[in-house]
Amino acid sequence: MKISSADVIVTSPDRNFVTLKITTDEGVTGLGDATLNGRELAVASYLRDHVVPLLLGRDPHRIEDTWQFLYRSAYWRRGPVTMSAIAAVDVALWDIKAKLAGMPLYQLLGGASRHGALAYGHASGRDVPQLLDSVREHLELGFRAIRIQTAVPGLNKVYGVAAQPGVDGRYDYEPAQRTPLPVEEDWDTRAYLRHLPGVFEAVRNEFGPALPLLHDGHHRMTPIQAARLGRDLEPYDLFWLEDCTPAENQEALRLVRSHTVTPLAIGEVFNTVWDYQTLIREQLIDYVRSAVTHTGGITALRKVLDFAAQYQIKSGIHGPTDISPVGMAAALHLDLAIHNFGIQEYMRHGPRTAEVFRQSFTFTDGLLHPGDQPGLGVELDEQAAARFPYVPAYLPYSRLHDGTVHDW
Repeated sequence: MKISSADVIVTSPDRNFVTLKITTDEGVTGLGDATLNGRELAVASYLRDHVVPLLLGRDPHRIEDTWQFLYRSAYWRRGPVTMSAIAAVDVALWDIKAKLAGMPLYQLLGGASRHGALAYGHASGRDVPQLLDSVREHLELGFRAIRIQTAVPGLNKVYGVAAQPGVDGRYDYEPAQRTPLPVEEDWDTRAYLRHLPGVFEAVRNEFGPALPLLHDGHHRMTPIQAARLGRDLEPYDLFWLEDCTPAENQEALRLVRSHTVTPLAIGEVFNTVWDYQTLIREQLIDYVRSAVTHTGGITALRKVLDFAAQYQIKSGIHGPTDISPVGMAAALHLDLAIHNFGIQEYMRHGPRTAEVFRQSFTFTDGLLHPGDQPGLGVELDEQAAARFPYVPAYLPYSRLHDGTVHDW
């Protein structure tokens, strides 16, 4: 059996997605997600111009060999564009292999280790009453763990708040906007640090101590600021504090860890195990946040999570709507199989996305399951995809009140 074709499909139903479709000479197809939010066409070009010609004629069964070939033969390694392209190939090949085996993919990864993957939803509000209403809505939808994000007094726009005055053009419940240039947002870390503990106090008073609560700092704090926030939130027993400081400087987490016992989750912008080496070995984090889509696929992320398991660090795979249903399905198969599963991020895609990507995964009583169809369990309707052409869209960026560009 050989790979006979590989097609890159760019579509924008509720948002932009890049999908790789690999076809064998026996007519078996596999899908991989190559979406990189705000830089989608860079990955599409990387695949079309540099990767697809290398795939034609290769044996689709040789997943590990193909992964190593694509990673090492380019010489220029790592980075989100390269690793998203490799991830798309890897996941598509696993999809093919599982279809040929007549099994859902998780069976080839060792079988199920649990009934389903606990998912958390995204609650937010312009103020505390609206936030509490959002939490109630998510509980009614069946979520048993909730991420808490709120506006900050004095700031016009804040990451993670779905409905804000003056924010137009959001699509599919994400902060990226269909605009020709990135939108500028304002930021004040001191105001944020003053405001947030009171928010969690209000949520705990309303919903009690048992509900798992999460929060995303989105890389905006220095290490000492992150340490302060982690300490200030300890009375509210967070499931995790995510991306509390830019973690490219892995040693910075030593300072955070020394000041707080709030669990830490890191890694949605990471691409390889090298980004985690110090964090995992020194047990500076509690959850690995990478996406299958951006970290070289199932083959690579499984190795990262196996490394983390040696230190009792768990998974928390990235899963907002800039991960396509193909990438989400890949994450769910991995979630179901690994022993050190922690939690899965889950944002529901819009109805047009569900029309383009026919999905078999389910969400019941707070748990996600990838389904038992052979392969990933997702099929792409190419005719539907063609009705939604690419539209430029960018994530926002932040400036401090004095005009300094800040981490968004």
